[in-house]
Amino acid sequence: MKYMLRTLVSVSLLLSVALSSHAAVILQYHHVSDSTPASTSISPKQFEVHLQYLKDNNFKVVPLSELIEGIKNQQALPDKSVAITFDDAYIDVLTQAKPILDKFAFPYTIYVNPGIIARNEKNDASHYLSWIQLKALSDEGVIIANHGYEHDSMARITDGLTQAQWLRKQTELLLKAEAVIKENTGQSWRYYAYPYGEYDIAIQAWAKENDFVAFSQQSGAIDLSTDLTSVPRFPASKPYDKISGLRDKLNSLAFNIRLEGEQAETIFKHKEAKSINFAIETGDFYKSALNCYISGLGKQKITWNDDKSFSINFSKDLPIGRVRANCTAASISKPGRYYWYSKPWFILKDDGSWYHL
Repeated sequence: MKYMLRTLVSVSLLLSVALSSHAAVILQYHHVSDSTPASTSISPKQFEVHLQYLKDNNFKVVPLSELIEGIKNQQALPDKSVAITFDDAYIDVLTQAKPILDKFAFPYTIYVNPGIIARNEKNDASHYLSWIQLKALSDEGVIIANHGYEHDSMARITDGLTQAQWLRKQTELLLKAEAVIKENTGQSWRYYAYPYGEYDIAIQAWAKENDFVAFSQQSGAIDLSTDLTSVPRFPASKPYDKISGLRDKLNSLAFNIRLEGEQAETIFKHKEAKSINFAIETGDFYKSALNCYISGLGKQKITWNDDKSFSINFSKDLPIGRVRANCTAASISKPGRYYWYSKPWFILKDDGSWYHL
């Protein structure tokens, strides 16, 4: 009887690890072009290399909705599944990316700014897709999602407004954008990609209360534990477009990490944030294998508080601008694959003003 119980417990733990190790990855692109800004572009040739790699290595490229609805319903995600997304609805998604995507029959999502589309609708030389073009793509099964009415950061409060006033103004525009998308395409997924990847806990709370799924720009895989108010995506444009770097990201696994209370804050003045504490639940790695790096600071010393939490006391002040901590650890049950988690901060200048975009 004792042997049977031990066996059942062992099987249960193995199944738990297997289920939690099923992970998906969302890729973020902007331009697919040889003639657009390098920091938001990938060449058509290299984009095809990405898609060929996905096909050759048995990744399951699925609609974004399959992953998100799976998380909402707590249904196991297909392992090694990938969703492809494009921010800003640039015309080269149609002229350059679509023929390549069609060749592989891969689904994808486009995040749009209705206000920008409206201003460029009658411009024959527009760099943006029109509603006619987006409706045609929608009819083919492309997901059309929300990137805000304009391209305003959700975190940068306009002078003279309180945080509550700013949040109300921006969320009204967000809802307006959702209505315009539905009017022009028939779609309303309530999927929202934060412009510039910037967000704070106030907009996260609003998104949760109003049934929006919000996507960020920090890296990491997703699974059933992913916070749907800050869904990570791996940027895949330059300088992150090489297969040598993308390989580990595509094979990454999601850390089950929680940030509670002030640990979840994303915005600090320069020199204000000194440390962070992570609550972690996965046990499929050795503590000694966990490494965390912070942009501008390098590798950080990790202090384990107990079996389910660790802390980092920053080696230096976080630099002004967009900062990320990337934490990784090799999986025990899936050799060659790594758990990957990213925490973003948006560090203001000493006087509390925002850095330049």
